[in-house]
Amino acid sequence: MNQLSTTRRAQIIAALVEGNSINSTCRMLGVGKHTVLRLLEDAGRACVEYHDTHVRGLRSKRIQCDEIWSFVGAKMKNATEEQVMAGWGDVWTWTGLDADSKLIVSYLVGQRGLAWAKAFMEDIASRVASRIQITTDGLRMYGEAVEGVFGCDVDYAMLVKLYGNDSFDTKYSPGECIGTQTAVLMGNPNPRHVSTSYVERQNLTMRMSMRRFTRLTNAFSKNLENHAHQVALYFMHYNYCRIHKSLRVTPAMEAGLTNHVWTIEELCGLIPEKKPLQRIDAAILAKALKTA
Repeated sequence: MNQLSTTRRAQIIAALVEGNSINSTCRMLGVGKHTVLRLLEDAGRACVEYHDTHVRGLRSKRIQCDEIWSFVGAKMKNATEEQVMAGWGDVWTWTGLDADSKLIVSYLVGQRGLAWAKAFMEDIASRVASRIQITTDGLRMYGEAVEGVFGCDVDYAMLVKLYGNDSFDTKYSPGECIGTQTAVLMGNPNPRHVSTSYVERQNLTMRMSMRRFTRLTNAFSKNLENHAHQVALYFMHYNYCRIHKSLRVTPAMEAGLTNHVWTIEELCGLIPEKKPLQRIDAAILAKALKTA
């Protein structure tokens, strides 16, 4: 089995995290589609494992949470029952962002239900080492999920944005934001820091950096696992390799998880090497079988 060089791997991964589709990456770099998909799978798994192991014990104070919509294969309203069973339909990515370091503390690819909200909050709780202030949008599942996971050991507020109905493009854009409502659900959150602005801006960065999230194109994901692998790769690159403009360092450096900016080659180093298959001489194999 041929192994891609580290330089070649870095070129492919750089293309994927900068908003290129699988097919455009193949055309630009002259590699096969299955090669790119295999590398995406290996990199995605490695990034999930590294994030799960190393993004722990965080001294975060304020975490903003939000969810972003995408779909696999077809939108839920257009997918058949068989396609839904195969993983097609709407997919939501839950994100929890540290408002100070801009680090993605937790992410979860799944559906938009209470069980998923609880799993998301449980993951956040397992990664922080101190009491935190959480701000979410008005999604009702958040309230029960936060209470069930944190109990009273959290400062939690919802921020609900109010929109007018004077927009001509109501299908793809909400109306003008005419105000907000804040609801304190637990603890004593600081009103100055009740905001979801950073995590909402992060959602825009996701749409710009992953072709699968771009609206009104045919670049949407066709496979749920590949979709999840791309998300894991993107967040690893965002946390460790991409310098945040306002911080002038990476979010992982600001959070104290590393002391330098990772290169793409260093990220590629997380991918375990696969041993090439050894060719067995036909005569030796025949002799071994005869002896057995």
